[in-house]
Amino acid sequence: MASPGIEDGPDDPLAGHPRSLRPLTGALIAAVLGNRGYAVTADPDGDLFGRWDDNLIWFLRLGEAGELLQVRTMVGPTFPIERVPELYAFCNSWNHDRLWPKAFVHVDDDGWARVYGEVITDLERGVTPHQLDQLLDCGISTGCQLAAEVGRLPGAVPA
Repeated sequence: MASPGIEDGPDDPLAGHPRSLRPLTGALIAAVLGNRGYAVTADPDGDLFGRWDDNLIWFLRLGEAGELLQVRTMVGPTFPIERVPELYAFCNSWNHDRLWPKAFVHVDDDGWARVYGEVITDLERGVTPHQLDQLLDCGISTGCQLAAEVGRLPGAVPA
């Protein structure tokens, strides 16, 4: 990511000195993603999300002050509930061998299983746009890697 210019307007979330820490905000997340050319949308709660291939990726701010960044990938393929033990084994192996993203299984209300991945970072002290760019890229790229592996599992029903 190119460093933002110091002379940019005060309303620009990327404005200011490139090494200045700033609080994690939805506007900063959207600006960094937009700077990469990624399209994201805000839901009614203000949470940002976008699509990468058949995967939905959320960019959530958690914690009392919204200081925790969570990049959560909902992989596209779903699985019949009978496959849950195999999905647990896959996630355990994934989590053993890789640092990011943490993989887990979720069973939807309609009885279909899906694998999710998440990368969480505590940014209580702030973040530079460049650091945030790296964190978001890590969450997106590793989430897509997880999704690609999940798509190759037996029983996967494409989105």
